[in-house]
Amino acid sequence: MAKYATQGTRFITLKNGYHLWTQTTGSGIPLLTLHGGPGGTNEVFENFGERLQPYGVQVTRYDQLGSWFSDQPDWHDPENRRRFLTIDYYVSEVEAVRQQLGLDQFYLLGQSWGGVLAIEYALRYPQSLKGLILSSMIDNLEEYLVNINALRQAMFTPAELAYMHTVEAQHDFSQARYQALVAQLGEHYLHHQADRQPRHLISTMAASVYNYFQGDNEFVMVGALKDWDRRADMHKLTMPTYLTFGGHETMPLAAAKRMANTIPHATLHVTPNAGHGQMLDNPDDYFAHLGAWLQAQSRH
Repeated sequence: MAKYATQGTRFITLKNGYHLWTQTTGSGIPLLTLHGGPGGTNEVFENFGERLQPYGVQVTRYDQLGSWFSDQPDWHDPENRRRFLTIDYYVSEVEAVRQQLGLDQFYLLGQSWGGVLAIEYALRYPQSLKGLILSSMIDNLEEYLVNINALRQAMFTPAELAYMHTVEAQHDFSQARYQALVAQLGEHYLHHQADRQPRHLISTMAASVYNYFQGDNEFVMVGALKDWDRRADMHKLTMPTYLTFGGHETMPLAAAKRMANTIPHATLHVTPNAGHGQMLDNPDDYFAHLGAWLQAQSRH
């Protein structure tokens, strides 16, 4: 039987002494969300409670350690980097959040980096899950890197590509021209529709977390995540699984289709006119299909 979180906003204290910001809205089918980044924020899920309430869904979101509203350790301390900047830590954090909020037999949604954590959690704690939702995340980074660099090859001129490769070889990423070219990727593939993403007067990205796991940007993946690969284990995910990808995004749709054929009880949906941030680019389509899937699963 499903167990639900108490509605409202509160901080939870982990056994390591750090505090995480959480918020639960709505009532019904319990859904826990994991934000992207690494080092992103919960804000992409701000309206999930409102948009999914017609389908009878309760939404819980939180900021991971190091992100926005939650505690941010001193990442200059090598001991903190060793203890916390690992996939294993962040998966154990999901379980700690679940326990503290009283969730059980719930649905877990991971967006991008959150999808990495969702896959790892589902493999480690399948008994706690009613279902799994992977939003714009495949099961390995190798295919992602091939795809995103193919997108870059198609987007830019030979001269622009040569310039970018030179900057990357020199690790001189602060050049304004280089930053402008990288931003074009975001405009076309991360957020396919203009001005849909949350805006702030300052950056909300936990840069230290992002740089450690990812690298300097989406093209240059030299961080701890670069070799992550769960292709050999996806057949072990026996819970109902919903795969949702943007039709114009950074993740390769060929990999998404392969996953749909590998995971025993998988459903694949491609959100049209949407990039990596599907829920921002085409929310009507995204929420209608996600809500209908959750509703259908709850009847089983």
